Amino acid sequence: MKDKKIIVGATGASGLPLLIKCLELIKRAEGYASVLLMSKSAKLTLEYETGTKAEAVREMADETYDIEDISAGPASGSYSCLGMIIVPCSMKTLAGIHSGYADNLMLRAADVQIKEKRPLVLAVREMPLSPIHLRNMQELSIIPDVHIMPPMMTFYQKPETIDEMMFNVCARLLVPLGIKAEGMIQWDGL
Repeated sequence: MKDKKIIVGATGASGLPLLIKCLELIKRAEGYASVLLMSKSAKLTLEYETGTKAEAVREMADETYDIEDISAGPASGSYSCLGMIIVPCSMKTLAGIHSGYADNLMLRAADVQIKEKRPLVLAVREMPLSPIHLRNMQELSIIPDVHIMPPMMTFYQKPETIDEMMFNVCARLLVPLGIKAEGMIQWDGL
């Protein structure tokens, strides 16, 4: 039985292949389930970057909710889940979380994670970063269990493919939510 739910949000920032990889890793983790929330922009970027329709990605998740349904379970602190990841997380969504502007289910679910002191992982995507982006990230990062994790590539595992790079990034993104993906390579030093 999959009773360890992780809310997975996706915005329209570049990086939707990372969403797919995170959903795959959650599905492989024993006892874990994914609860998917996608913005309208995420659906557009998904198709542009991957050629995949939103419906196919929704089928990868164990539960899905319309982000306009502010009355859905994830909008409440009584909704049972381990935490939330937003991958990719746009600067617009980051700003909404930072200001507490919970005008849709994704922002409200993130707000709930903060108030309930559950892990919230934000795979922020932008380059270059403006002083406003940096301030929002810095101020959110001082809140316990908020993890600002830009999806940075690493090379110490000597990846040979883009898929290997994405695997390592996504495996690291899921660690704060309790998932240790089989095959994740950690730095062992020189």
